[in-house]
Amino acid sequence: MQETTSVQIENCGKTFADGTQALEPINLSIEGGETVVLLGPSGCGKTTLLRIIAGLESPDKGGKILFNGENVTAKMIENRNVGMVFQSYALFPNMTVSENVGYGLKVRKMPARERETRIQEMLDMMQIHDLAERQIDQLSGGQRQRVALARAIAVRPRILLLDEPLTALDALLRDRLRMEIDALLRKLNITAIYVTHDQAEAMALGDRIVVMSKGKIAQVGTPREIYYRPQTDFVADFIGTINRLPGTEKLCRPEDIRIVAPDQASHVGVLAASQFLGDRTRLVLSGITEEDFIVEAPLRKDIPLGSDVPILIDDRFLIDPKAVGA
Repeated sequence: MQETTSVQIENCGKTFADGTQALEPINLSIEGGETVVLLGPSGCGKTTLLRIIAGLESPDKGGKILFNGENVTAKMIENRNVGMVFQSYALFPNMTVSENVGYGLKVRKMPARERETRIQEMLDMMQIHDLAERQIDQLSGGQRQRVALARAIAVRPRILLLDEPLTALDALLRDRLRMEIDALLRKLNITAIYVTHDQAEAMALGDRIVVMSKGKIAQVGTPREIYYRPQTDFVADFIGTINRLPGTEKLCRPEDIRIVAPDQASHVGVLAASQFLGDRTRLVLSGITEEDFIVEAPLRKDIPLGSDVPILIDDRFLIDPKAVGA
């Protein structure tokens, strides 16, 4: 197993030629073998930060990128030994699957026999061995993404960088590939930095999540810390669904609320809308606060719209207002 690579991001900001500041100076440490997800809405700076780590963009003056303590800021991407996987796949249409997987090895002048062994290893690992001689235009989106992953890891990069790799795929395939990527990263024990705007992807894949907003880091933490102990209103609103309790600044999650008998209720709302989601039903209640109040519960029967819905909010699961910067 190859040595893992830590990443140190020091004072890295990015201002483009037209004066637009895409990224304010950022500091972040990533441990070797860790999977860190950069999560945030479009335009928050997450892809810009990934491109700086890759060497595709240069940080503003004073910014540094260090791999295992080595300053690589001035190095081009080809000299950093990073693997990249893009949303658009970026595969070569004039090459077969095998040729695509082996492209980086050929550029590095790996001997033909050793190169072929590595290609076969990658095809087996990504379960695309039967596609080896196909052209790229003969592949589905999921197959193309597997080829892109195989090509990226074939060179045994120090760091794997993934930029919204599953966005173009349908929901069922996204879920399947998400699990495969998670298993792959654990197996390889490689340092990975993954960009997404999808909260479910971030929660499923990240050892830690870096939530970004308007070119800044809003919060860094494990998925559980981000979800249950958000440190800002933005993080609380962006990650999952949140309710604000009437008359207080306290917050609660929809799944921490129970529908109870009227004499056990802490609040009563009126059912304004209902969505059956299979394993649970999402209820939208009015009359508890000025905003809609969301409850998610495992209901077997429909509740008529306009009905009173008695609920109990468990104080044990309330989010401390001090933790969200209220």
